[in-house]
Amino acid sequence: MPVDMNGYWKMISNDNFEEYMKALDVNIAIRKIALLLKPDKDIVQNGDHMMIKTLSTFKNYNMDFHVGKEFEEDLSGVDDRKCMTTVTWEGDKLVCVQKGEVEGRGWTQWVQGNELHLELRAGGAVCKQVFKKT
Repeated sequence: MPVDMNGYWKMISNDNFEEYMKALDVNIAIRKIALLLKPDKDIVQNGDHMMIKTLSTFKNYNMDFHVGKEFEEDLSGVDDRKCMTTVTWEGDKLVCVQKGEVEGRGWTQWVQGNELHLELRAGGAVCKQVFKKT
């Protein structure tokens, strides 16, 4: 049985986010704004169907998918790209692979106690974010 990630999560740390955004070729103005934000995550998990909402005062991003099924992800709210995305369970971790223009793009997410850990990867850059359940 997969880990329960349901809930509302508030960001408590965001390490190496600027390097991650540079690897995605996000323009400097957007990077400067994004660095000031502390987005929340609202996760609804129903079996293999998941909705992960990233919410901030600047932009929101919604990801709606079924674990194990590849889909076209529109990242226009992030870096204006599209990619083919697959999210799978690897033990207690949710692992995302995003195939597209940027090599090595994806993320890994897991729960540890009352914290949600998210490791974002792109072009060799790694960003580590931690959220606390509210």
